[in-house]
Amino acid sequence: MNKNIVLNNSINIAKEVFEIESKAVANLGNLLTEDFAKAVDLVLQTKGRLVISGMGKSGHIGVKIAATLASTGTPSFFMHPAEAIHGDLGMLTKHDVLLAISNSGESEEIVRIIPLVKRMGIKLIGMAGKENSTLAKESDYFLNIAIEKEACPLQLAPMSSTTATLAMGDALAAALMQQRNFQPEDFAMFHPGGSLGKKLLTRVKDIMTSQNLPKVRSDSSFQEVISTMTKGKLGLCVVTKDEKIQGLITDGDLRRALERTDKQRFGLLAEEIMTVNPKVINLEEMAIDAESYMLEHKINELLVVENEKLVGVVQLFDTGNIS
Repeated sequence: MNKNIVLNNSINIAKEVFEIESKAVANLGNLLTEDFAKAVDLVLQTKGRLVISGMGKSGHIGVKIAATLASTGTPSFFMHPAEAIHGDLGMLTKHDVLLAISNSGESEEIVRIIPLVKRMGIKLIGMAGKENSTLAKESDYFLNIAIEKEACPLQLAPMSSTTATLAMGDALAAALMQQRNFQPEDFAMFHPGGSLGKKLLTRVKDIMTSQNLPKVRSDSSFQEVISTMTKGKLGLCVVTKDEKIQGLITDGDLRRALERTDKQRFGLLAEEIMTVNPKVINLEEMAIDAESYMLEHKINELLVVENEKLVGVVQLFDTGNIS
């Protein structure tokens, strides 16, 4: 077969999959009922964990949902339903909530554990694609993940259904995060090992330059400004009086000062060059906030203060090193 034909066919198939699955996810909003809000409230009120269970592909998606929940403030883990009937039901306590996933709502392993879970007094949230299924009927709260069609060309492999399941799980996690007022600092506490956790946990004081800061007086000469800036190796110097900031001089300020005046450069004083009221940040602020602030204002540096006194300089390059 012609390579171009194969290429075009493959791209068309991919586009069709994207369209079918995106429609499946978009339609979930139409399937939501009060049960979703009640399920969220149930999880918020429970003193235990939200335990996820599902067979096959639903189980794989369930593992991911449990991981998302656990990392966003809702204690959660995955329990394999086949293992559950061989002893793993001991993982559950009466304070837990079970989220059972089955697209058909009739998965044998899931159906078998339902009466056992109910006997333990554990509330059941069911996630299925058929509202008349056993799982839907036996659930305290039912989350409908019905789809129009699978993206599989043979209509056999679960594709759209697993995507819809994952999306519903993400919606549940997002709603719980919002209700818990889960913040970036909280997220970072559960992700301390990666670059994301490092970025969210790092404060300005951890990355700022604080030693041998390039400082001049307002009446410092142009030559003194140049000399101080060169020695400081930050591309700037700070105009201070009694450690309080009066202004900031950057390489750009130097160029602009030379362009706008007829005065000989050696006749310029620091106060004639500096930018007054430069942007500052407290040393206890998060580094990620410093980065956002600099990007928003299109600047490369912030002066770090404590009790209104200069204690350091943080530059956009510094925040990039923690990404």
